[in-house]
Amino acid sequence: MDRVIITKMAALSMQVCAIKDATDEEILLECNRQNLCGTTNGWCHVVRTISEDDPEIAKRSLPVQCADDENRIHLIIQC
Repeated sequence: MDRVIITKMAALSMQVCAIKDATDEEILLECNRQNLCGTTNGWCHVVRTISEDDPEIAKRSLPVQCADDENRIHLIIQC
């Protein structure tokens, strides 16, 4: 199985299912390879912590344990 799999897409964000030890750099490289964002910087941010700006939105974006594989997590990627 691939280390990083795109599972959902939106205009300015996407969700990936990744092996727990995948680095931000590895995740972003794969996201930009598979799906060009269309912005100048491309996909450039892996959400791993609660934002102090809007914690209610960020709580829904934190890494979530994959229900199908205990060695994987779901993460939100932003451009």
